[in-house]
Amino acid sequence: MLDERRKLLKGVLGDPDEGVRFAAAAALEHLESVLSLEQILSSLNDENRGIRVRAIYALERVDSPKVFPPLLSALKDSDADVRSAAVQVLGKKKNPKILGSLVRHLKDPHPAVRVHAAEALGNFADRRLVPYLGALVTEKDAELVLSAVRSLGAIGAPEAEKYLIRLVKDPRPAVRREAVGALGILSLDGE
Repeated sequence: MLDERRKLLKGVLGDPDEGVRFAAAAALEHLESVLSLEQILSSLNDENRGIRVRAIYALERVDSPKVFPPLLSALKDSDADVRSAAVQVLGKKKNPKILGSLVRHLKDPHPAVRVHAAEALGNFADRRLVPYLGALVTEKDAELVLSAVRSLGAIGAPEAEKYLIRLVKDPRPAVRREAVGALGILSLDGE
């Protein structure tokens, strides 16, 4: 049945209408990603960290609810690179049901995971994240502060202003630049 659908879609790629060709290409891409899901999922159990990380990034292209349980499981991996990749992919998936899992990784023992978690939370337009991200602006790790500031700006909630204002005089120029830029894009509602 799936082979027939794939053959049909490949045939439609030659349709005289450009819109039909684009739709067929998108449908074929989606079908191929779902068909390869089982292969990707089996790679998540490989002993090789690089293979597990590549499998996680491959799940980003799969539009299926079946990707969430293995991605959430990868957040518990002992390897920081695997957790970091899972955080990034979950952030791009923007599923509000996984926000708690991402917030927990703001306290991950590995700095890169914390940075990626702060960055990933900026993909969610959820004002409830402001205090969690705002708490990071006093950290010594400049990359973590920069990620938190970018996310606060992306969320755009006016409540972020109190966290960003204190960074305008930060000794690190990159932090000051990000803070000033974020202040300029915060929403004005509530004023």
